[in-house]
Amino acid sequence: MRTMDHHRSTAASCTALALCIAALGAVAATGDDPVLVVPLKPGGAMLGFTAQSQRSLYRGGGTRNDLFPLYVYEGNRFFLEGHRVGLRLDSEPERRINLFLGYRLEGFPHARIPASLAGMANRTPGVDVGISYRQRSPWGTFFGEVLHDAGGGSNGNEMRVGYNYPWTSGRLELRPQFAIGVRDGKLNNYYYGVRPSEATAARAAYQPGGGINAELGLSAVYRVSERWRLTAGVSATRWSSGVLASPIVERRSQMTALAGVAYDFTPGHNAWPEGRPLIVKIAYGKSSDCTLARIMRLACTSTSTSDRTRIAALELGRPFIERLNGWPLDFVGYVGLLRHSERGLQDDSMQLNAYMKGYYYGFPWSNRLRTRVGFGVGFSYAERVPFIEVRDQVARGRDSSKLLNYLDPSIDVSVGDLVGAKSMGETYLGLGVSHRSGIFGASRLFGNVSGGSNYIYSYVEWKM
Repeated sequence: MRTMDHHRSTAASCTALALCIAALGAVAATGDDPVLVVPLKPGGAMLGFTAQSQRSLYRGGGTRNDLFPLYVYEGNRFFLEGHRVGLRLDSEPERRINLFLGYRLEGFPHARIPASLAGMANRTPGVDVGISYRQRSPWGTFFGEVLHDAGGGSNGNEMRVGYNYPWTSGRLELRPQFAIGVRDGKLNNYYYGVRPSEATAARAAYQPGGGINAELGLSAVYRVSERWRLTAGVSATRWSSGVLASPIVERRSQMTALAGVAYDFTPGHNAWPEGRPLIVKIAYGKSSDCTLARIMRLACTSTSTSDRTRIAALELGRPFIERLNGWPLDFVGYVGLLRHSERGLQDDSMQLNAYMKGYYYGFPWSNRLRTRVGFGVGFSYAERVPFIEVRDQVARGRDSSKLLNYLDPSIDVSVGDLVGAKSMGETYLGLGVSHRSGIFGASRLFGNVSGGSNYIYSYVEWKM
């Protein structure tokens, strides 16, 4: 038990490091399940959702459906691409060397455990540290990568090499890909082996050992408009004979399909030019037992919870898009640190938030009192799962997760308009909700958590 706790702690630490790297800046444009490539300019950002359906290798595992948020950011040195984050080591336009951390989406089914796996220790998704090389040419892109499980689950390794070719016709881009994956025994034994202590009359102890997988995939990106994208992909993986021979595996070929939608926030200007304002936001709030929907409708605004926990936050932001298409609609990217004051119920802890937020300010009275309604979407990583989440999830008999989706609705007004001081016209006073949640329990990336927490907060924000 202590070993499993240690593994979970190590995996969580690696994930935290990955998210911290992403918060500093980030680059990129590829996810890898099956193969999804969404090109972005430097300084670009993209948000969206992807629904994935994957046929399980495990005997009786059926088909697994997941919902993944799509977070993509392309920086000069750092990048965030789906469930990978890292550092670009080479700045050549046709060559790319990356050092990254990535989430390995393998493991036992979460909600319904098939009979073939009953009584076995859970095999969880892993956190890989890796290095990759990508070389573009007129004949396509060649790539290779080496991965090592840094989360302490398998401690296994994998090497992948492959080739893809982009084909564009109007607004449609297709990208077929072929890859070979060489996996060592530790990796395969962890996910597809049976330990002696798990053996039964119907399930013999087994270790598949190392093996070679072959993957064939096709991704598509359709540009609906200047900023909206439709994405789709399919892939087929042929697993090694050692994995097929496992008593808990029932098929050798694994099919995966995905479809999604994304919005491109890439600014039309240089992302970080001189003179571009830095936005500073300070917030303080209290926990609430109200649901997010009821708070946003003002049907429930109570912060009189039994735990009475508190939050305080400092966030920094940069404008990405101002007056989109000439509308009174701006988009701002934020990164912030939030401190949980747990009032003795558990140790106080820190939380990292990173999100993109849209502000609408086209109200009839805005020429007299500038009023903004905002809504932010991103991710949140907590050093320790907040007490309010632990309390609610235990009561429901469900798991919690340090990494969750993050939503941030708010409303504010210009302090300068309130007091008649033009110099404070871009200083805002407002109310918001800090909301952590899984995606209805349907996302492996967020631990299949269907609960979360709400904190109603007040804030002041200004531009420097």
